[in-house]
Amino acid sequence: MIARMTFKEGLELFKNGSIEELQTLAQQIRNQKNPHNLVTFVLDSNPNYTNVCNVDCTFCAFYRHKSAKDVYTKSIDEVMEHMERARRAGLKTVLLQGGVNDDLKIDYYVQLVKTALDRYPDLHPHFFSAVEIWNAARVSNITVREALEMLWNAGLRTIPGGGAEILSERVRLKISPKKMGPNSWIEVHHTAHQVGFKTTATMMYGHIEEPEDILEHLDTLRRYQDKIPGFSSFIPWSYKRENTALRRKVQHWAGKDAYFRILAFSRIYLDNFDHIGASWFSEGKENGIESLHYGADDFGGTILEENVHRATEWICKADHNDMLRMIRAAGFEPAQRDSFYQVIRTYEGVESVEVPYEQRVKESDNLPPLGVLADKCCALK
Repeated sequence: MIARMTFKEGLELFKNGSIEELQTLAQQIRNQKNPHNLVTFVLDSNPNYTNVCNVDCTFCAFYRHKSAKDVYTKSIDEVMEHMERARRAGLKTVLLQGGVNDDLKIDYYVQLVKTALDRYPDLHPHFFSAVEIWNAARVSNITVREALEMLWNAGLRTIPGGGAEILSERVRLKISPKKMGPNSWIEVHHTAHQVGFKTTATMMYGHIEEPEDILEHLDTLRRYQDKIPGFSSFIPWSYKRENTALRRKVQHWAGKDAYFRILAFSRIYLDNFDHIGASWFSEGKENGIESLHYGADDFGGTILEENVHRATEWICKADHNDMLRMIRAAGFEPAQRDSFYQVIRTYEGVESVEVPYEQRVKESDNLPPLGVLADKCCALK
């Protein structure tokens, strides 16, 4: 195994290493950590329970103030309609997130978990980002740990990693100054790990960050993973600029070369993470397929429902069979996993599966035949 890099060594490699060097090293580490030729994915959906939000992140096109005409906050039963759709589609996980809504106290979140588990015991609830839990604790006059313990006692076991953006105070103060406070995202996740949760870690790049900010982000994740190894995986994705306030300050689109560099480097630097996730959804199908050769061993989920990227006019869809085809197009064997990154099914000898009607994508959104992997549904705007 390669010796751990210091911050200074990492910064030098990230800034000046060739993409070929990074790719070779990342794939070597990926194969050491995951020696089988498998790339995992999950059958999931990502609905929202509210778009009301008061933190005004400049990179977000999804949120609405309470005074807007198109705001919504769903009842428990309305959220369960999304769970029912996921069940009918044969999914395994529902990733539920929303805005930072001061009208929702911790009891609402606890009841969502309890009701979901009661009505849909075969669907794993992968609910609520750090800022949602932090705000629920704040408006309920309890500590973050108390909020997390209430969610744990309700049956929640995993938490998604959204909302990290770049873990640099310099960047936070420029793109989301009202979103929690310094170090709050990592502290929520660290506390969750103390309680017993498994969580994921993310990074949204391609806006105003500098290489030093990216290294600070990755170094923070690595240090806290050393303390308690509660992060299951790391997933980077690029900023989508359409319909966001931040677009006025961002002149250049972060293309595939930047994505491959960050993906490969994260596999090298995050030596205490078991999994690195590539994304067909956030980067487009063609780039997603290619990215599996830059150190990633996971390919995310089918994402039956999604509204945050959609608000920026970025729309990309795939179903169960598309996941099999994309992973095989990259030269790997697909394997279905759960939210704990445990393999629950492999597909040796299986060319395709029966896809329920609710999970099928529109023909125009589907993949073209292998060998003609144009990214039609995810063309850059």
